Amino acid sequence: MRVLLIDDHALFRMGLTELLQRRGIDVVAAVGDCDQGIEWVVEKQPDVVLLDMRMPSMNGVQVLQELRRRNVAMPVVMLTTSREETDVVNALQNGARGYLLKDMEPDDLLKALNDIVAGQTVVAPELTIVLAKAVQGEVAASPPSHRALAELTPRELEILCHLAEGQSNKVIARNLGISDGTVKLHVKAILRKLDVHSRVEAAVIAVEQSICSRGVESD
Repeated sequence: MRVLLIDDHALFRMGLTELLQRRGIDVVAAVGDCDQGIEWVVEKQPDVVLLDMRMPSMNGVQVLQELRRRNVAMPVVMLTTSREETDVVNALQNGARGYLLKDMEPDDLLKALNDIVAGQTVVAPELTIVLAKAVQGEVAASPPSHRALAELTPRELEILCHLAEGQSNKVIARNLGISDGTVKLHVKAILRKLDVHSRVEAAVIAVEQSICSRGVESD
């Protein structure tokens, strides 16, 4: 995987570059200047771009907009400290394929990047409920039928509520006393039955339909 990093903090660039390279990731460039970063994205054509949100010359959304204006096709991922609802929504609305936090675990970052390069949209689990609430009434796709929701088992409904709270698979597994693998299987079943492609979409449905306020029983 070839990664290009745009971030104005030199120490963070150096540290992340070293971390990624140790994991076998090719960091083709790591720059602090947004204009130079944009030019290098076009020139070097990385597999994925990691982009900070808050920078002095341009913010992340402005960089996103300029990249899209230049018809850049590779996924661009926000990697930031900002948990602001407006930043999350604006980034995704302007084409970001992920919104990740700088304090995430290295293994989780690598998994997220692989998922994004494979075509998924990934949002930090802690921000799932923020995004779900923000996009209520703005989701283009129609909500699933009651029949689709009725296909979820009590355990799947329970896990869906944990997803809506922004919990990771590890946290859900710990809370329910089951294995990570079991949680992953349930999440896959939930996405399939609701005909959605990400945990965020499932969380949006849970919030919109007030599923979790109804109370569910686990099996």
